[in-house]
Amino acid sequence: MLPAKINNGKSPIFTPNFFKPIAMTFCIAPSLLSADFARLGEEVKNVIAAGSDWIHFDVMDNHYVPNLTFGPMICSALKPHAKTAAGVAVPIDVHLMVQPVDALASAFADAGADLISFHPDATSHVHRSIQVIKSKGCKAGLAFNPGQPLDVLDWVIEDIDLIVIMSVNPGFGGQSFIDSALRKIEDVRRRITASGKNIRLEVDGGVKVDNIRQIADAGADTFVAGSAIFGKPDYKAVVDAMRASLAA
Repeated sequence: MLPAKINNGKSPIFTPNFFKPIAMTFCIAPSLLSADFARLGEEVKNVIAAGSDWIHFDVMDNHYVPNLTFGPMICSALKPHAKTAAGVAVPIDVHLMVQPVDALASAFADAGADLISFHPDATSHVHRSIQVIKSKGCKAGLAFNPGQPLDVLDWVIEDIDLIVIMSVNPGFGGQSFIDSALRKIEDVRRRITASGKNIRLEVDGGVKVDNIRQIADAGADTFVAGSAIFGKPDYKAVVDAMRASLAA
């Protein structure tokens, strides 16, 4: 679950009311796309021990995007590892870059996902796909590519729990942040505020220690970081540096 309040830039352990309307909290969600695939269970444990809030799954199908990554079986296998040393469950945040959506969304829900996001242009019926996810007891989100408009939010923002802004083109890790994403983040934050809902605003792509504060200032509260964390020898040092930047 998500943290309930912020403490000097560090989110505390999760509470049941993680979507209760509160002051903005920050979540750091390391992307397993940049982890060592030969030891994923160990990587999950280590990045949680480093202070991460969520575990982010970038699911690609070599159809909607030009890459192939994780299936539901891997999610299921890693679910037991997604907990703190005290045994508290850490949310698994699944980002589906697949087409079609509904069958895989259901499979990942059954595999233990807590949040599932998809791209609106990857399904014929956005509202139906949202309801498929929610019917499984998961939080539902929409993800938007850099060149994709936000118009669909006019019709479904009341039904979702998470909005993901892609700040790179989906398909591969290690890309540089696209600066125009900041304007889109600002736009989404205005929409969330106007809706009155406590919707998480996640940014995925090119997030690093030296730009995370700027991204937060634009309105983001959840940050996916892949190579910025897994590409360094000391995961805790990176997470702590991100917390410090967010608290500045």
